[in-house]
Amino acid sequence: MTDILYADSAIALSPAVKFDRRENIALIYIDNPPVNASSVAVRQGLMAAFDTISADASISGVVIVGAGKSFIAGSDIKEFGKALPPPELPAVLTAIEACHAPVIAAIHGSALGGGYELALACDWRIAVPDAVVGLPEVSLGMIPGAGGTQRLPRLIGIPQAIDIVTSSRRVNGVEAAQLGMVDAIASNDLVADAIAFLSGKPKRLSAQLVAPPASAEAIESATNTALAKGKGRECVTEAIRSVRLVETTPVAEALEIERAIFQRLRTGEEASALRYNFFGERAAAKPPVTATALKPNVVGVVGAGTMGAGIAQVLLTAGLNTVLVDSNAEVTARAIASITKGLSEVEKLGKLNGDTAETRLALLTTSNDLSALAETDLVIEAVFEDLAVKTNVIAKLGQLMRPDAILATNTSYLDIEVLAAASGRTDRFFGLHFFAPVPRMKLLEVVQCAATTDTTLATGFALAKAIGKLPVLARPCEGFIGNRIYAKYRAQCEYALDDGALPKAIDAAATKLGFAMGLFAVSDISGLDIAWRLRQSKAATRDPQTRYVTLPDALCELGRLGRKTNAGWYDYDDNGKPVPSPIVSALVTANAAQRNTTAPDANAISAAILGAIVNEAALIFAEGISRSASDIDVVLTNGYGFSKNKGGPLFQASRMSQAQVEAMVDLAAANTGFGFVRGDTAALLSSIRQS
Repeated sequence: MTDILYADSAIALSPAVKFDRRENIALIYIDNPPVNASSVAVRQGLMAAFDTISADASISGVVIVGAGKSFIAGSDIKEFGKALPPPELPAVLTAIEACHAPVIAAIHGSALGGGYELALACDWRIAVPDAVVGLPEVSLGMIPGAGGTQRLPRLIGIPQAIDIVTSSRRVNGVEAAQLGMVDAIASNDLVADAIAFLSGKPKRLSAQLVAPPASAEAIESATNTALAKGKGRECVTEAIRSVRLVETTPVAEALEIERAIFQRLRTGEEASALRYNFFGERAAAKPPVTATALKPNVVGVVGAGTMGAGIAQVLLTAGLNTVLVDSNAEVTARAIASITKGLSEVEKLGKLNGDTAETRLALLTTSNDLSALAETDLVIEAVFEDLAVKTNVIAKLGQLMRPDAILATNTSYLDIEVLAAASGRTDRFFGLHFFAPVPRMKLLEVVQCAATTDTTLATGFALAKAIGKLPVLARPCEGFIGNRIYAKYRAQCEYALDDGALPKAIDAAATKLGFAMGLFAVSDISGLDIAWRLRQSKAATRDPQTRYVTLPDALCELGRLGRKTNAGWYDYDDNGKPVPSPIVSALVTANAAQRNTTAPDANAISAAILGAIVNEAALIFAEGISRSASDIDVVLTNGYGFSKNKGGPLFQASRMSQAQVEAMVDLAAANTGFGFVRGDTAALLSSIRQS
């Protein structure tokens, strides 16, 4: 849809609200770019508009519409962590409901959060087909605080409202009309259609409607489903309670209860953590340079294994012509099958912009010869993680690609500057570290080498956006940001194991800290042989004074390689459920007895893990490997399974005293022994608190 424009005759009632008339219809334009967030200037302007309307009996209808590309895309999230300046949104909605003339919200773009709550307070709602409406507050650790839990159920029913509110689901215009979230779909000119729809319509306050009938069983089912998905989150429980007030409580009283819950939760720990994540992700995704990005027409991928196939799939999903090269025909065939299946799943989800999996697959060319990449604009190398193999492939690519083409590597651990030198085009070389499984994982570390130009880096960030990834800038070091920290996390878990703690206890300590799964459960999924090979490759250069835990090697030597062998750190029952292994327990106990150590308790394990993570993050921050301290939490929440509801390990540490943090680092240092390097955690966490 084209942008909504207001006439020159429109009067500014605040910096963010314009007022105009078409005969007896008042037109209120929200003009607060880029997304028309409901800031204090918007609320002040709306109050002024309805003051004007209330004094003019000739006005018989009111249209509220967003100027530009959107209705009101939500409240200004920057306001949530502090006292809200007046007028607050409920006062504005009261003014809308008190208006003598019927009010219609004309929705295009997004009407989310406070924006949709404003629409709910209007008498009527009309939307374009591709508009998006919803109440995403629960995803930010809160509940709707301006009547969303009271007005929505009266339009669509309590069971459906419980689902919409607790899931934070965004609903397109067509489905919204089917559900009753909007009253009509605009067919041509949104403002003209809104005026036409309003003709002859009375006032109709949704807060005074009776909710559509629903059985007690349906309400309980919706409640139980939402609680199960919510996994104990207070905002989910409170959202359900607030919606269900429609069954029992007068609306005025229910609105007060809802507002009180909102005010309490918006400054709570979870909401603060999620806001921190929101702003951290937005900052991370912003390119660090102002150079104009190149727009590749054809992108090449070398290596059709799991990573290469996944990278090719996301490129095709984005509509990019893709050339996939692998010397092994069987590997290529498996990749094509995987990509075909993946694109079909994306099509079923409606995420191909109306295209089909078949047409996107037609953008794929495969070859067994690197020469097929000669005319590509950008190539992503994703071959086996071995320095000699990668160096050889990258050197060949550097010679055959066009001089102006860009080359990227997907290495996880290798010295990227060595790879850049091999390319012969260090200015047009950088890292794109994807995470597995590529189609599902949002994170993408964009690695800037010493000679990487601004244009090359800008192109990497633009490509990340085009394929739906969240880019985080990293600079060269072993493991970049995420894997470097994960190695320290892994070490502390293994030290606890070495001292006699069992895998289940260590995993429980990690999940309590905030990880979705513990180290040993994850290792069983990925396969213990991967880390085993890495340890073997470093054995010759490992300092003998470095603490080395032999138990992982012992398991691999027994053939316990994880789920792939139905035995790893855990045994697996007939349903694939992990259960503690007597064999592993015996190995751990015997090892601890030989070393004469006592197993640490859960608190000590968690403290050592967090201490090691924060300390290594401090080193990364000080070395300039990360652009900001918050970028490190963005990496750990989006790539390593740490809960966004808890903000990230650094956010968690920033809520502690410096003495507590130092005590955790001391514990990690004692576990590590030789080679431990202490970072400036005070400077790191000060940056987190200021972000």
